[in-house]
Amino acid sequence: MNWDDLKLFLEVGRRARLDDAASNTKLDATTISRRIKRLEKDLGLTLFERSRQGHALTPSGEQLTALSEKIESAVFEILSLSNADTALSGRVRLGAPEGFGATVIAPALSCFREKHPFIEIDLIALSGFVSVPRRQADMSILLTRPTTRKLHTQKLRDYELYFCANERYIETVSPLNTISDLRQHTLIGYSEDLIYSSQLKYLQDILPGLSPQLCSPSIIAQKSMIASGAGVGILPSFMLSEEDPIIRVLPEFSITRTFWLVVHEDVSELARVQEISKFLTDLSF
Repeated sequence: MNWDDLKLFLEVGRRARLDDAASNTKLDATTISRRIKRLEKDLGLTLFERSRQGHALTPSGEQLTALSEKIESAVFEILSLSNADTALSGRVRLGAPEGFGATVIAPALSCFREKHPFIEIDLIALSGFVSVPRRQADMSILLTRPTTRKLHTQKLRDYELYFCANERYIETVSPLNTISDLRQHTLIGYSEDLIYSSQLKYLQDILPGLSPQLCSPSIIAQKSMIASGAGVGILPSFMLSEEDPIIRVLPEFSITRTFWLVVHEDVSELARVQEISKFLTDLSF
């Protein structure tokens, strides 16, 4: 049996779509499909149910996943035995919430790269979770503390969120002095059916019945709407700067949330992973 075929099997099982697996492995989708079919033939098993939506694991595929992940874990343990110079190289996949990844982590990577020129990082900054247990990433920053096993979890830090608006908008609309005044304003927020964490459901917690009229699953798009004067929204403090045409409104009110750093236990002892963990812990924002 070819271990490389098992790695491709795990990749397809975690991503479902051949195009996504191809993008990550630098192989074309046709090659991956051919090798998966070869693996199925060698084992005499059907590992995936194929549809337009992608590849879904069969019961046999689920069993092979569990066994293959044990092999994968053993490989990571072998890699961890390498000396310090070798260990401070290689690729790490890091998941992060879109706003934090784009605003805080991305600009700081140049300094990290200067210190560790042989560590390569895939920064997956998007509006949603990147699963560490399913190996979509080696490590990830989450909004809630996970309870899944095989994870090393630490609190990264708390952060604040504020009501914000364009100053021009505030000058041309009805007064905004109390929380109840929000009912008279255009609100900007997350699309209800695309909210990926309960920690992002701010408005209902603040005042029952509040709902945004302008929505996006992207916090960067929400910031653009706020900056243009479209309405009032909630932004994390680390996304605000003096260059933005955005001011804080209802200054006595703020929301506190927490970032959690999650690392798969199989890679947690790798030097390159530990260096990135330290880099994230030391970030100021």
